[in-house]
Amino acid sequence: MNDLRVFVLLAGLTALFALVGQALGGREGMMLALLLAVGMNFWAYWNSDQAVLRLFNAQEIDPQQMPDYYGIVQELARRANLPMPRVYIIDDPSPNAFATGRDPAHAAVAATTGILRLLSREELAGVMAHEMGHVYNRDILISTITASLAGAVTMLAQFGSLFQSSDREREEGGGMGGLLMALLAPLAAMLIQMAISRSREYGADELGGRLCGNPLWLASALHKLEQGSQAIPLEGAAAHPATSHLFIVNPLSAGFLAGLFSTHPPMAERIQRLQAMVNR
Repeated sequence: MNDLRVFVLLAGLTALFALVGQALGGREGMMLALLLAVGMNFWAYWNSDQAVLRLFNAQEIDPQQMPDYYGIVQELARRANLPMPRVYIIDDPSPNAFATGRDPAHAAVAATTGILRLLSREELAGVMAHEMGHVYNRDILISTITASLAGAVTMLAQFGSLFQSSDREREEGGGMGGLLMALLAPLAAMLIQMAISRSREYGADELGGRLCGNPLWLASALHKLEQGSQAIPLEGAAAHPATSHLFIVNPLSAGFLAGLFSTHPPMAERIQRLQAMVNR
């Protein structure tokens, strides 16, 4: 099912690339955008995880550098019967974390220095169990590819001046069509992100709550992370809003941008569901 969703996603974003290219540059723009989309699809499958990690200057660590953090991930991988993912740290005071990769055998988890300082060991275990839940459910491929391609669609629309319509197309309103597409293409890409992200967060929360051994650990962590991430927004998130759905909590600062790119379910609902697991 996930493989089908990846195919549909890639096909949909490819078509969106073509439509933006046509609106901005006519037939030549559409063909160029289509070629770019096909190339991006191949590139994204193999390299999008490393590209996302580079965006936030994530550094890979070993057990000697951060034994507690690394050990938590190692224990969770054992419990979930998953290959050990690569473990990364992001030097940023904003508390957050994400998982990426094309499959469990090529997965990576990343946490900020801020989250390590903010949470207790049990709460950190809950957060990393959530991320391992994404790995177990194979959410990471579609989420990572979406981050790369949605960002590329946004860039294509923003740099629409590179695609020049013919004089005839301009006379027929092609310029206005290009302007509309430049405004609507990022919104369309964002809607695709929202469609694939919200339900997956609930699934990763539930599996993470079971995997760490106590759903209340994750519930407590989410409460702290919501406050901490808004008080200290993640550096670079505003420049790369198409990656916001990867994180356990929305990394964007409060305001219009955070609302527009909100790809996470309401935090109160997530916490309530985790608390209800204890009473089952």
